[in-house]
Amino acid sequence: MNVRPLHDRIIVQRLEESEQRSGAIIIPDSAREKPQQGKVLAAGLGKSNDEGKRIPLEVKAGDLILFGKYSGQEIKLEGIEYLIMKEDDVLAITQPGKTESK
Repeated sequence: MNVRPLHDRIIVQRLEESEQRSGAIIIPDSAREKPQQGKVLAAGLGKSNDEGKRIPLEVKAGDLILFGKYSGQEIKLEGIEYLIMKEDDVLAITQPGKTESK
């Protein structure tokens, strides 16, 4: 994927929940709720404040996040579904991404 989100937007791939549990009721895909957890694949450079100074995002590529049920816009790139959302739609970071050491 060769896409870079603009400003304070991020690209997220939903994390799939376990498909079936022992003794659980099987729910068809059409009735199943989509997970509200995902992995940040790409993040924009941040938004500008009133003085024109860029404010960097707190989330970065590799972070595992929680987001609201109706957050973001669904898009499909190369046959794979992603979400594009603003950083404000992120409720929490559950696992920070690993930073590369140089």
